[in-house]
Amino acid sequence: MLLSVVYWALRFLLGDEPCPQWDAVYPQSNARLDAHLENVYASQDFKLRTYDTLSGAIRIPTESHDDSGPVGEDPVWDAFADFHEYLERAFPLIYARLDVTKLNTYGLVYHWQGSSPGAKPILLAAHQDVVPVDPSTISQWKHHPYSGYYDGTWIWGRGTCDDKSELIERLVTIDSLLKHGFSPSRTIILAFGFDEEAKGEEGAGHIAKYLEEAYGRNGFALILDEGEPIVNFGNGLYWASPALSEKGYMDVRVEVLSPGGHSSLPPAHTSIGLLAHAISAIEANPHKPQLLRNGTPFTTVQCLAEHSPLFPDELRSLARKAVKDDSALEKLTAALAKLSPLMKAIMTTTQAVDVIEGGVKVNALPERASAIINHRIAEHSSVAELQQYIINVLSPVAATHDLTLKAFGQTIFTGSNGELVLSDAYGTALEPSPVTPAGYGPYSILGGTVKAAMKTSKLYKSTGVIVAPSLLFGVVLDTMQYWNLTKHIFRFAFVTEADYYNGIHTVNEAIRAEAVIEGIRFLTKFILNVDESHLS
Repeated sequence: MLLSVVYWALRFLLGDEPCPQWDAVYPQSNARLDAHLENVYASQDFKLRTYDTLSGAIRIPTESHDDSGPVGEDPVWDAFADFHEYLERAFPLIYARLDVTKLNTYGLVYHWQGSSPGAKPILLAAHQDVVPVDPSTISQWKHHPYSGYYDGTWIWGRGTCDDKSELIERLVTIDSLLKHGFSPSRTIILAFGFDEEAKGEEGAGHIAKYLEEAYGRNGFALILDEGEPIVNFGNGLYWASPALSEKGYMDVRVEVLSPGGHSSLPPAHTSIGLLAHAISAIEANPHKPQLLRNGTPFTTVQCLAEHSPLFPDELRSLARKAVKDDSALEKLTAALAKLSPLMKAIMTTTQAVDVIEGGVKVNALPERASAIINHRIAEHSSVAELQQYIINVLSPVAATHDLTLKAFGQTIFTGSNGELVLSDAYGTALEPSPVTPAGYGPYSILGGTVKAAMKTSKLYKSTGVIVAPSLLFGVVLDTMQYWNLTKHIFRFAFVTEADYYNGIHTVNEAIRAEAVIEGIRFLTKFILNVDESHLS
């Protein structure tokens, strides 16, 4: 294996391998324990107990709402107390052997001390909360959304896919390692927030501060949190894509203020009309796609070109040339932007005018009109760059119509016909995340473990596994709280798309029961592999 690692590392450093693939990584000094646990996990008794444990977790409706009040005041949080009591009953050994800390009442941190003081700990994250179930949709569910019903194939209910399955997998894995005598050299931390589906501030926000105080900035070797599932390309070829970064985020409010009056004596453009000009200018000037060689999207494209049977054949050679040829890179970027909205989106900051309002009465000139534009900021960009871009696009509109332009707390220039005001609509602007390195180290251990777990899986029967980094379009609200803790953050779920009955956040959320066992198999190998590694 060492020679293979050196080979791929050299090719990557020399630029000869834009999509490095690492060999499957299996536990060595803990090989017997891994093999024994494989047999344990394959037993019907273990499977049924695990399914029952997840079902019990699903039956407790730990919903988080965007408008929830503070912890301790809003009764919506009371369900989490019930959930904590359930976890203590389900995992008595964990609560007896690990240090369990509660933060802001319902945030959970489990601490399993390692024997090596010089080794940085690892953090396995998940969240306790689920999105609310719309009461009007309950009749559409095959089984009640909080039944946790196991029908022999699927476990049904809200949270089975997002994210109680991963939470239970982490606890079952730690419980199994404890029961079979494993003692880690590297400290293992489990962290479970409780408002990821809302803002992540009440749970993971408090957990992050606690962990940074305890271990320092960059005090962890790596973090593994929820992410996208594995894709089956057919014929046993699987595509695993840990997200190494997340797009930034900003909702920009574009507001026009102008004199009111009776609509029988209208100006050339009302506030609504002026807003329409602003929106037209924004939509006429979309952000240009960029494919930077040092960015995650570039590596993703190179992996697709090298390994995906779905990638257009006519673009494969162009992608290869683009590694060093600037002209080829420019042509590839343009071709990918035309290929699909998805490919275009990974290379650019996206913008969508989603909310608009203005006017109060048909015979009164509107004194105010506004629109909110949702932006997902490209990995290579920033909040400041986005703000300046919008200023540049809308300055001609303001000048043409003699409007004062106020942008993000500053007056750009003054007019006499009203105001065009740009602001952060909700004060939630977020920079793109730091980018996890995609080389030898934590990334190669994760990728190698994914391959090992897939190759030995009786459920998936893989003939090959490609591990390729990806960019997450959305934001994992717990993960963003942990950016200071390590440079190695992976958003990844060891589950395939086919293991979700109907996706997440929707009617008939259900997970294939066998997939939960697969997740436990993967986590066991991952913990053992990292524990045996020489990561700092």
